Amino acid sequence: MLKRLRENKSSQGTLLALPTVVWMTALLIIPLILTAIVSFGKRSADGGVIYSFSLDNYIRLLGYSTNCDSGSARCFDPLYVQILWRSLTLAFNTTFLVILLAYPLAYFIARAHPKQRNTYLFLVLIPLWTNFVIRVYAWMMLLRKEGVINIIIGWIAHLLHLPFTPLEMLYTPGAVLVGMVYEFLPFMILPIYTSLEKIDNSLYEAAADLGANPIKTLLRVTLPLSMPGVVAGTILVFIPVMGTFIVSDILGGRQVILVGNLIQRQFLDARDPTFGSAASLILMIMTLIVTYFYTRKFGFGEEIVVA
Repeated sequence: MLKRLRENKSSQGTLLALPTVVWMTALLIIPLILTAIVSFGKRSADGGVIYSFSLDNYIRLLGYSTNCDSGSARCFDPLYVQILWRSLTLAFNTTFLVILLAYPLAYFIARAHPKQRNTYLFLVLIPLWTNFVIRVYAWMMLLRKEGVINIIIGWIAHLLHLPFTPLEMLYTPGAVLVGMVYEFLPFMILPIYTSLEKIDNSLYEAAADLGANPIKTLLRVTLPLSMPGVVAGTILVFIPVMGTFIVSDILGGRQVILVGNLIQRQFLDARDPTFGSAASLILMIMTLIVTYFYTRKFGFGEEIVVA
């Protein structure tokens, strides 16, 4: 009888997981396989795909090209390597800054009075009610030469009788970084808040009884117990930043090109799906490598036991 119940539970679990497996296979596994197949092909004259096995697209991404003026078989062009490195650097910088900004705010919300927490969380979520693109365009109004920031700085300079030249903030790497941090900040605040809110107040009282000052309590109690939220938030921020192209396209213009912009333009403008597919796979591999080593170091957000 017990054996039958176990078999039924196993079959029930299989049936419950089957829709997800079918969905993942149809919309993730099969498209990835098709993308990999296309990436090894060649572009036809009309922008189609010639299915063959060639590593030219990957060699091109690594900076080597067959279109050389020197007459050599291959020459090195660091353009695409620079784009890959720029995307990786921006993702790291964005994630780091988001953690620095999100942690104090999440801590403040978690330690606030229970009646006020919902209000603070509501304020954090309000920007997500607005379309992603609209929020990026709003930053254009702030950062352009005639924007709000330059107007305020100019007004202050006028009061202090100082010379002022409008700052060139738009279409710069700094503008893209600011936009990325703003867009993904809520995705770091919420996981960290969830971890901080779970910490029992008795642990803080025990730390105080043992003579720990606020800094030691933060380093020995709060930070270790909130690491699951930091890890989860890092994954939620780092992975989409690596592939996004809207922020860099609007706030960076044609001056700041990331891997996401490269892939978009290969598919839509250059009509070279083979090279775009290769860039997509390289982006995915880069993201997986970083995520693998990060989660191997800190885990996937498992609870940490404080000794």
